[in-house]
Amino acid sequence: MKKRTVVFLVLLAMLGGSVLTLALTGAGLSTQAAPTLSSLADFSGGLKKDEAKKIGTALGLIQSNYYQDVDRSKLIDGAINGMMQSLDDPYSSYMGKKTAKEFEETIEGSFSGIGAEVSTENGNVVVVSPIKGSPAEKAGIRAKDIILTVNGESLHGLELNEAVAKIRGPKGSEAKLTIKRSGSPAPIEFKIVRADVDLETVKAHMEPGKVGVIEITQFSLNTAERFKQELSKLESEGMQGLVIDVRNNPGGVLSVVIDIAEQFVPKGKAIVQVEDKNKKREQNVSKGSGKPYPVTLLMNKGSASASEILAGALQQSAGAKLVGENSFGKGTVQTSFNKQFDDGSLLKITIAKWLTPNGSWIHQKGLKPDIAVEQPDYFSVAPINKETTLKYNMNNADVKSAQTMLDALGYKPGRKDGYFDEKTAAAVKSFQKAQNLSVSGNVDAKTAEHLETALIGQIRDPKNDNQLKAGIAEVQKEIAATASKH
Repeated sequence: MKKRTVVFLVLLAMLGGSVLTLALTGAGLSTQAAPTLSSLADFSGGLKKDEAKKIGTALGLIQSNYYQDVDRSKLIDGAINGMMQSLDDPYSSYMGKKTAKEFEETIEGSFSGIGAEVSTENGNVVVVSPIKGSPAEKAGIRAKDIILTVNGESLHGLELNEAVAKIRGPKGSEAKLTIKRSGSPAPIEFKIVRADVDLETVKAHMEPGKVGVIEITQFSLNTAERFKQELSKLESEGMQGLVIDVRNNPGGVLSVVIDIAEQFVPKGKAIVQVEDKNKKREQNVSKGSGKPYPVTLLMNKGSASASEILAGALQQSAGAKLVGENSFGKGTVQTSFNKQFDDGSLLKITIAKWLTPNGSWIHQKGLKPDIAVEQPDYFSVAPINKETTLKYNMNNADVKSAQTMLDALGYKPGRKDGYFDEKTAAAVKSFQKAQNLSVSGNVDAKTAEHLETALIGQIRDPKNDNQLKAGIAEVQKEIAATASKH
């Protein structure tokens, strides 16, 4: 099974030090201050005489005998790529000068695109997580979606760097994606306008009952400072409990995660453990003092890497409750090397694995929530194919999507099984009338667009967020329990 991974849009795992990265296209997890991890990497060695001769012979034979002129640097890059592929590790990769430069630009925040983390698996480009607030999320892209084509070009079998190059593009340009989604019998088409991705990584507000909510969209260099600012503000307003939201957060800088975790993990308790190839473990122990109020953390299958480290630390060392869905499951540590090359290229290599405070390795398994909560079915509904008008007596997945949307918006089609009956037509007419559309009872392209727009508003309404409501309710319950003891 071949898997290749790089950062797609928001990639924060290339700061030159030890890096915990995600097998995605968005962010990863990088550590700036972890010299003990850096020491795990052995820079010594190189090609033995017979190995160098073998590779040199192959290079010479290609240059001398291939029927066309060849780019020597391309051959060298290909040889390194081949070595990385032979590791069969989705988190170890080689980036040539151009890709490495784009990677660095991404860290600096000067990028635009659709806003999603992707990886490759068995030749397919798979979405790990859409970035919150990005064009991808707004369009309805979901974790585990397989991107089949971009603007008509197939991505199957491409190196991830090549696939990402096709997906990325200038602000304002359109990316037409064909998606294969589990549960949908036919491919789904998305038209996404590329844009600058919001780099504000921390958002906070106070809920009734003095319950604070802080959302972390990724762990970038300024996230810890922004988190401290927002937490301090909430505490000054009399906050009695906190919900931390890392849903669809693909990762970030490890030192930042530790800074945030230390605010909740009591002094002397473990935040994360790192184990090298020799089974030697090193613990990162908190220097903080913990908090007197209850904390819950929201996560889903798009919560990965740094998000999982924070979740594990808060659950196992700070008594926090995890609410939502099983997390992604990324438990290895990478270091990126660029100073060793003099041409701007970069090599990212897995050097260790990380474990939760109690020693669990969550790789490819993820963390299980203490309180499992699913979102309403319309949160994951597929977009409607707008090239075909849906009419009475049709029976397909697009009709099912339309029925799910109508039901969510209160128009009660009476069924959500994909059969377009008279009650469904009546629901469509009611929706069309309310939207000042031509009342036909058929779902044409314009009606489909209005349905999807209305549904996005429904999804964004916090009152429909089952996981957020459950997280707040758990904090309120713990606040009440504490108050009853006094």
